[in-house]
Amino acid sequence: MVEEVVALLGGRGTVIDMTVGAGGHAEALLDGDVSHVLGVDRDPEALELARAHLARFGERFTAVRTRFSQLPAGNRVDGVLFDLGVSSMQLDRPERGFSYRHPGPLDMRMDREGESALDLVNGLSEDELARIVFELGEERRSRRVAAAIVRARSRAQIGTTDELARVVAGALGARRGGPHPARRTFQALRIAVNRELEELTASLPRAVGFLAPGGRVVVISYHSLEDRVVKRFFADRTDLRILTKKPWRASSAEQRRNPRSRAAKLRAAEKAEAA
Repeated sequence: MVEEVVALLGGRGTVIDMTVGAGGHAEALLDGDVSHVLGVDRDPEALELARAHLARFGERFTAVRTRFSQLPAGNRVDGVLFDLGVSSMQLDRPERGFSYRHPGPLDMRMDREGESALDLVNGLSEDELARIVFELGEERRSRRVAAAIVRARSRAQIGTTDELARVVAGALGARRGGPHPARRTFQALRIAVNRELEELTASLPRAVGFLAPGGRVVVISYHSLEDRVVKRFFADRTDLRILTKKPWRASSAEQRRNPRSRAAKLRAAEKAEAA
């Protein structure tokens, strides 16, 4: 949703891109006359790509490796952007372990630190696995998934993405032409591994604190759990004016170009001017 982001944040002073990835949104903002973009990401490989991709902007782009909930406070800024979830770069690289479509190590860590999906899949109890898959993947048949994982790992460790995908597909079956049966389980594990909802909940009030009066915060989410957090946060803040009464969706043209954008929902709010 690059055009929508530029429409909301273009022409401003300093914008923090809290999930800079390879730098697509940052590039569009800098081309759209934003004075400076501070790119934040916990993934060192993403930051390396962003620095190379945006080198032509010189000092107008700077990058910081940190979780967005831990970004230290600095001068007030004119915009904050969150493009949540996993990036295409991460999904398309099997060695990162995010995708159920390609064989790779069962990892899913955005920053290569802490527990991996392999640790959760092979170490959690059946009840805890079922809870995570139900709550974070919104998978109604989570107990069936958890039981299948525990049975499989009792024979041998589940070590790769394709092994886990086969276990889940065997438990749930597959509908011809429908989404992959492991989609929700992989979503749940990725969110749990990276503590994504905790990060979002902690960082939204910090983001508003960074904003100068009249500054805007824009959030693009890709599933209902994230969107619910953002919607409630905006509604509860008396210092924010909501700019999107209903979430914006990607245009039909963008959805044709990029099928992943079909799930995207954009919400935006503006910080009230000082009294």
